[in-house]
Amino acid sequence: MTAVLHVISGLATGGAETTLVQLASALQARGMPQHVISIGNRGAYADELERHGVAVDTLGIGSMYGGPVGLLRLARLLQRLNPRLVQGWMYHGNLMAALASCFTSGRADRPLLWNLRASNMDASRYGWLIRLCAMISTWPDVVIANSQAGVDFHLGRGFRPKHIELIPNGIDTEKFRPDANSRSAVRAEFRISVDAVLVIHTARVDLMKDHAAFLTAMEALPNLRGLMVGAGTKTLQSPSNVRALGLRYDIERLYAGADIVVSTSAFGEGFSNAIAEGMSAGLVPVATDVGDAQLIIGDTGRIVARRDPAALKAAIATEAAFAPAERKRRGAKARERVLSHFSLAQAVDAYERLYLSLENSREGR
Repeated sequence: MTAVLHVISGLATGGAETTLVQLASALQARGMPQHVISIGNRGAYADELERHGVAVDTLGIGSMYGGPVGLLRLARLLQRLNPRLVQGWMYHGNLMAALASCFTSGRADRPLLWNLRASNMDASRYGWLIRLCAMISTWPDVVIANSQAGVDFHLGRGFRPKHIELIPNGIDTEKFRPDANSRSAVRAEFRISVDAVLVIHTARVDLMKDHAAFLTAMEALPNLRGLMVGAGTKTLQSPSNVRALGLRYDIERLYAGADIVVSTSAFGEGFSNAIAEGMSAGLVPVATDVGDAQLIIGDTGRIVARRDPAALKAAIATEAAFAPAERKRRGAKARERVLSHFSLAQAVDAYERLYLSLENSREGR
């Protein structure tokens, strides 16, 4: 019997998808059977889930016009699998999980959970979806958010959950760690000298990620080198000191080759995996004041105003000016913060406790 059935919009690369893969794989290994349903197509992460023993189904719904068909398919799967818990992810996954639950028997004995991954989303793009989810936000037994900024934003937009739980993202600190061999290999691959200060920015091309701010700041810092990683980055016009790599699957290796990790999100970010993963790899973080960036970074890096390339440039320049030994010390401090507050084990433990408590409460009725 499936213990937890996860419903998510898709399994392409992304922060929420990464968290789901890590969580479901870890819980599966702990003996709590997991099943993931992708509303869209399989995506890059489906194979990885299956390698860890997590079953994956896809609905193949590519637009809102296929919603009724997808909802029917999801309800049939839910009825057949009869999970002990249903966990939605992000707005579309939350909405589909809630509606499908209404069309299946046993709803009263099957806890429904939502997972909110964003904060101040763009109302022009997501306003109607946020309002719709807010209207039925009393349906789930628990709403999980990965950031305090996300909690505050959604409560301010009319969400009224029965219970809300804050569980920050967890970082695989064994995967993302300093590695001298990878550092040398990355610099050799891109012909970057061992003493050059290398700045890395990892994000898909999207208005919320504000690549323009990063490129403007780096153009004003010609003595530094930059790597820009993420789907669509090769289409951007970059200054000569920045190399765009597009989508990569060796991000932990690329982090190990860098010195400073930068996040320039302008809105929408809840808990930035890019910041925390870079910190776990021993990089000094510089980020815009969006989502829980301040909470993640603490006193280990620098926070700047969003959409302010001049402030971003100054912050990067300040960190780059430190001697290598001091920069390494600061990076070690950043890694220690992730180890102490945002490890993968801590996040998995929190989800496991929550899931078990919900199961036990239903069984005790």
